[in-house]
Amino acid sequence: MKKLIETIKNIWKIEDLRSRLLTTFLFVLIYRFGSYIVLPGIDPTALSALKSQTSGGLLALLDMFSGGAFANASVFALGIMPYISASIVIQLLTIAVPYFQKMQREGESGRRKMNQLTRYLTVAILLLQGPSYLINLSVQLGHAGAAFPSGFWFTVSSTIILCGGSMFVMWLGERITDKGIGNGISFIILVGIIARFPGAIIKEFASRLNAGGGLVMFIGELIFLLIVIAASILLVQGTRKIPVQYAKRVVGNKQYGGVRQYIPLKINAAGVMPIIFAQAIMFIPLTLVSYSKSESIKGFMGAFLDNNGFWYNLVFGLLIVVFTYFYTAITINPTQMAEEMKRNNGFIPGIKPGKRTAEYLDLIMSRITLPGSIFLAIVAILPAFAKVAGIDQAFAAFFGGTSLLILVGVVLDTLQQIESHLLMRHYDGLLKSGRIKGRTGGASAY
Repeated sequence: MKKLIETIKNIWKIEDLRSRLLTTFLFVLIYRFGSYIVLPGIDPTALSALKSQTSGGLLALLDMFSGGAFANASVFALGIMPYISASIVIQLLTIAVPYFQKMQREGESGRRKMNQLTRYLTVAILLLQGPSYLINLSVQLGHAGAAFPSGFWFTVSSTIILCGGSMFVMWLGERITDKGIGNGISFIILVGIIARFPGAIIKEFASRLNAGGGLVMFIGELIFLLIVIAASILLVQGTRKIPVQYAKRVVGNKQYGGVRQYIPLKINAAGVMPIIFAQAIMFIPLTLVSYSKSESIKGFMGAFLDNNGFWYNLVFGLLIVVFTYFYTAITINPTQMAEEMKRNNGFIPGIKPGKRTAEYLDLIMSRITLPGSIFLAIVAILPAFAKVAGIDQAFAAFFGGTSLLILVGVVLDTLQQIESHLLMRHYDGLLKSGRIKGRTGGASAY
């Protein structure tokens, strides 16, 4: 405790770090306040139907990422996910389309162009998602017997408000990156996830006291949750170090090279992207059932709508394994790594430079990606096992999946940012031994 108090004092002494933390806290307050501002014309007391719809299933994930704004019919209801979707699309285009590859190689100017295209694509996605959200809202309020404003101008104005709200959330994230603690978009998602945690744990505690199991069962659940978090940290930070030896070069009276370094190959190089891709695929049955009138299609696809069911989780886990290999293959290029190593007079001991090095790196990546992908799939489907074990749906969501991996990655990255400020001012870090590895050390939020 004394060490913690001393660390907090050191953090407060650093003016720049103190200013960044306070700025981040202010922006988070603005975001949370906006999550409770209901769309004009919507009766807040009639939103119980929408909240029950997001208590489970795929829509619960969207509500979690928006910090409850989705279920509150807030001006921030669409949250930051449209921007994340646009970023993923642009990232894939960068890999597949030569025009975007050229833009990426242009440096800072190319990055600005890609950011601008990402914003344009975000607006386009919002213009599609806004009316869809309003249609779903009208259906849910209609089932609850509540009045829903109708008319063309209401749809247009509400869509504009939803688009403006999401773009404002994106702006808040960018300001947190520039003026706050950094990685603002990831931090916004983190805030949305954490906002649901107190209510979920209180609800689970009350249900255990009422339904059975008591305090012992609740403590057991918390211990298991800590074990899952520790395993997720190992998954996020786990690396395989490949030794690289650099040849000695004598230039004048100075000697260069002759040192051994390491290439850290991450066990989970794809981060949470495979889960996001797999979840996008699992939305297809929901769409087909919604638009199809065929009873056979509804019966077949209905088995994939229950995210606690066997077939849903089996297909979901297999898709995660496949997408982990796919995303790792398109983001890590062993041939390029081997060429860069050869250009800098580096080589892996016992491996010939060039083609043999590329083959060796590809073999290592294949070997470590398999256990990493299986572990990632297990973490992704753990909430279903927790739900089957009798844990409340809201609390079970924290036992794995995208939310837990994002939470672990962003928290590690934020702590690493704070620790770097402390070490730069010659203060002790957050740990007695070792250093916290954030995103630069292998953690990835999305």
